[in-house]
Amino acid sequence: MKRLPFLLATATIAVAAPAPARAGTVAVHVVDAQGRPVPDAVVTIHPAAGVPAGPIRFPWSQAMLQKDIAFHPSTLIVPVGATVTFPNADKVRHHVYSFSKPARFELKLFGRDETRSYTFRTAGAVALGCNIHDSMKGFIKVVDTPFAARTDASGDARIPGVTGGQARLTVWHPQMKARFNESTFPLGVPAGGETAQQIRLALR
Repeated sequence: MKRLPFLLATATIAVAAPAPARAGTVAVHVVDAQGRPVPDAVVTIHPAAGVPAGPIRFPWSQAMLQKDIAFHPSTLIVPVGATVTFPNADKVRHHVYSFSKPARFELKLFGRDETRSYTFRTAGAVALGCNIHDSMKGFIKVVDTPFAARTDASGDARIPGVTGGQARLTVWHPQMKARFNESTFPLGVPAGGETAQQIRLALR
């Protein structure tokens, strides 16, 4: 009888311990109205349970290189609060700017092997241009979720470690025929394993 309180307390602790997080992988294939792969589409996922606490980090560089009179990559995903560098590898000077609502800024003339930077504090799509070279177009998609990826040349994006359960999947592309160039779809994420989704977009 003397041991009973100890056994009950132990059982209570075991029941109250939090269950391990369950997560799955989401594979997305994005195509246009004719079924052709769509590269450079940004796929983001917002679980109904919310995104994990803490800073968002991605494995790719937070840099938008200017080389051969073009932005590289043409579309870059960064988290809210990220400071993006703009190194110039061209022999000519560039003047980077944006008039987009999430970030209006100018990085005035800077030459080869010089770098400028800007901190993006609001989620959304930021269109980039160069005041010197009208043909230069680029995009920075500022996101508030760690579950984000850009489609490759085959139209594929794969996002691992997504919180299991109901979620909202959003696809953005600068040429999409939709409000804010994006569309949102309901998504069920498995508590383990992988789910595959094909998204068909209407492009301009």
